[in-house]
Amino acid sequence: MKVSRIAEILGATVATGHDLLDTEIRSACGSDMMSDVLAFVKDQGALLTGLVNPQVVRTAEMTDMHCIIFVRGKQPDAALLQLAAERSIVVLCTKLDMYRACGLLYSSGLSEVGDAPCRTP
Repeated sequence: MKVSRIAEILGATVATGHDLLDTEIRSACGSDMMSDVLAFVKDQGALLTGLVNPQVVRTAEMTDMHCIIFVRGKQPDAALLQLAAERSIVVLCTKLDMYRACGLLYSSGLSEVGDAPCRTP
């Protein structure tokens, strides 16, 4: 599923990475605990979270995420957006809560969406 389709499904705005909307995303994970993401998630495509700080971008980079989706109307600051842009990570923002966002993506065909751990080791 392309990032542009994810944005459409979630009614999300694109905060950074407009030139990367054709990036293909095969799976996703939803968590506010970056330690769980680091421990259990590898080779995912999108990270859904309500945590808005630079560690989210660093975690996304370490786990090969191509897209960060901030839920619950969270808005990242300019420094976070710059960090994501430098790492070619798309940032989307949606007003949906994590449960609904994960459910919509899962029902639309994106695999392994849910609260971490998304995949057992």
